[in-house]
Formats: sequence, structure tokens, C-alpha cells
Amino acid sequence: MKRREFLYLSTAGAVLLFSGCGEALTKSSKPQPLKNNALPIPPLLEGVEKNGVIHYDLTINKAKHSFFNGTLTNTYALNNQSYLGPTLKLEVGKEVSINFTNNLDEATTMHGHGMHVPAIMDGGVHQIIQPKQKWSARYTVKQYASTNWYHPHIMGKTAEHVYMGLAGLIIVEDSNSKSLNIPKDYGVDDIPLVLQDRKFTNAQLDYSPSRREIMQGYIGDTPLTNGAIEPFVEVENKEIRFRILNGSNASVYNLGFENGKSFKQIATDNAFLESPVTLTNLRLSPGERAEIIVDFSNDFGKSILFKDFNSNKKFLEVKVTKTATNITSTPNQLVTLTHLDPNNAQNTRRFTLDMSGRMGSMRLTINGKSMDKNRIDEHIPLNQVEIWEIENKMMINHNFHIHATHFEIIERNDKAPAPNERGYKDTVFLAGGDKVKLIVKMTDYQDAQNPYMYHCHFLEHEDNGMMGQFVVV
Repeated sequence: MKRREFLYLSTAGAVLLFSGCGEALTKSSKPQPLKNNALPIPPLLEGVEKNGVIHYDLTINKAKHSFFNGTLTNTYALNNQSYLGPTLKLEVGKEVSINFTNNLDEATTMHGHGMHVPAIMDGGVHQIIQPKQKWSARYTVKQYASTNWYHPHIMGKTAEHVYMGLAGLIIVEDSNSKSLNIPKDYGVDDIPLVLQDRKFTNAQLDYSPSRREIMQGYIGDTPLTNGAIEPFVEVENKEIRFRILNGSNASVYNLGFENGKSFKQIATDNAFLESPVTLTNLRLSPGERAEIIVDFSNDFGKSILFKDFNSNKKFLEVKVTKTATNITSTPNQLVTLTHLDPNNAQNTRRFTLDMSGRMGSMRLTINGKSMDKNRIDEHIPLNQVEIWEIENKMMINHNFHIHATHFEIIERNDKAPAPNERGYKDTVFLAGGDKVKLIVKMTDYQDAQNPYMYHCHFLEHEDNGMMGQFVVV
């Protein structure tokens, strides 16, 4: 079997050698995808109130999904879905219980990514759901209106479980989001887009990363939008809102319309932007979300492709075929955010993303340490304003996700962040050599025993050591 060797260069100058089988790089076989594929809209789950608590019941299942003509693909999914799960709709101020029953033959977890919750309800590596067991995340919703998501966070197998289809959106609404003159009709003019890419062999999901693909991230050749290959959606000739999640394992997308049509970004990961930002391209790394509004008023009869310009993957064909109803006009002021003052920061923490070890046993690290779920890396005082400086010491892409809180980017490579990054976020992209400075504050939940995570959200990197733990004290 012919082998190939690959070199990696860290910014520190260390040359690292990896080898892998040439066969691992061959293109996967790919049957014909379903034709005339309308965009699937994940069903909306609004919960059932019992004794003042709103319950959302979800089952984690093995399933079979139709990606291709004439064959079924083995997947994981939630509830009655054959891939992915329903969208949960939560309201600020309400007490909720999100109840997961694991019908798989193996353990998993379910993390509310972007949700501000007590550590014991975070669904991280310690809140394991064994087969045939049930686990509930119960808390009061305390955050701004936003688009978040849920996905497994099982130690060492997060990437595989997400790849098989375990993920879904969480929409948080508040009084402000309800009052804004923006599209709000879920699935009609307020459309969720879960963007992923996958590899298939003989129509089956192929998760078999080589060492090289673990280091660079596992990237598929087939684009999926809500579990469909290159689907279309028919919309009215008016403003349409898209809630976009980069749900891929490792791809960084540069999203936009093929004809260069502009749009307005109205929200980042965890809140509306204070004012809309007009763009023609939107960069999202794994785990990041954005909400955009596109005005199709003058596009009746047109079909416009929404794609990733980095890879030329075509995620969605938007067909403007319907006459406008319930016309909206996006306001120039969306929300007033509370901004922390860097001058009030009481501490600075520094985190470097790098790798360590020898050839054949290389591990990805944060501050020189690979993940150990029995080790607490940081103790963070409740309500203390801090600066977190994150540096990518490698020449490959990473990002950085913090559980429990929502931060603001105050510097990117010693400059002010771009206008569409000036909002509340939980995940930030770092290209090779990048540095970002964040302002962070842990609020509401103190627990010296149960940790939260911080990690790279390239899922292969997370699974292979680029993760740490902190407690709020």
C-alpha cells in the first residue's frame, strides 16, 4: 500500500511529519442525489407546559435517510426525523426542561451550544446519557434572543456523532425580537439553514479521518442543507430571513449569492447586532451562527444560488416565485446591547492553540495541555470582567468556543473587529497565526465542582485534545 507523507509547520518553527495511506485521499463514490429536492424545514417544537415548566421531549435514535435516489443511508437523528432534529423554540424568562432519551447502542451527551445554563445542565463531557437512559437540562432562559443549537459533546466521539446527524437548532425569543418589524413566520419567511458537508461511500456516511484529516479537519465533498443535497426553496418577493448555522465538522464557509446580491446581517451567535450590516459575503467557521435578511422585492421570477465561495459548494437555490404578503422593513436599530468596559477588566488570561508530542502520537493542545476531563484548567470568579487573549500558533485554521457565557471581540490581530463581529458571540474564528482579544464575564451560575469547557470547535480538533475546562467560583 503506497503511503504519503505530509508536513505541518507551526508558527514556532517546528516541522512535523505525518504519514497516511494514499487510499484515504481518494474521492468517495457518490450516487445521484435526489432530484427536485425541496428544502426540508425541521419541525418546530414549542414544548408542553407542566406545572409551570415547559418540557421538550427528544429521543436520540438510529435512523435511515434519503440522500440519494434508490437507497437509504444509515444515520442518527432525533424524534421522528431521519436526519438532524427538530428546532426548539424557547422564550426568555420561562423555565424549561429539555429531556433527552438515548435510544442508541452507545453513550452520548447533548450540549446546548450558546445557551447560558448552570454547569450541571450544560451537556458537556460529564453529563453522559447512557443507552436507554434519560437526561434533562432544566433551567430558566436568561439571555438575548438568538439562534443557538444542540449537539453531542461526548469525549472523543463528538465529531462522529454530529457527522451521523445529531444536531438541531434552538431559537430563543424575547420581547424585543417579537416587536421588531422583521420576518418571523418560521419556515416561510424565517428560514433555518443548517449547513454541513459530508463524505459518502456507497451512499453511506463515511467518517474515517486520516491523521492528516484529523489535523486539518474532516471536510466532505457533498454539501447538505437541512440534510438535503443542493435543495431549492420557493419564497415570496420580499424580505426573507435566514438563520444560518455552520454545522460542519471543520469547514470554514465564505457564504453569499452567486450573482453578488447583497444582504443584511442582523445577528451574530448570541444576539442581534445593534444595527444591520450590509454584506455580500459572510464567513462562518464551525459552530458559528448568523441571521441575515435578504430583500427579494425586485427578484420575482429569478433563481439565485446561495453558495460557499471557498469550495464552490452550492447549498441552496432560492426561487422567487410567490407574491409578497406580510411585508416587513428591517429597522436601522435592532437592539441596545450592554457593553463591558475593558478598563474594568480585573484579569487577563492567555490561551495558545498549538500541538505537542511525537510523530504518531501528536495531540492538539491549549496552553501546552491536551484535554483531561479530570483536570480543571481555570478557576474564574463570578462577575469578574476579564480579557481573554487567544492565539493560534499553528498555520492551520482553528476557532475558539466558550461555554456558559457570551463574549465580545474587542481586537482581531491588534485591530478593531469587523462591524459584523461587534456583537455577542460564543465562537470566534482564528486563521493560522491569528490573535483575538475577547472581553468575558461569567454571570449567574457559580459551581466549584462541575466544569464548563472551552475548546476549538473544529470537531476533530476538539476530540483530539484541543479543549480545556473551567469552573466558576
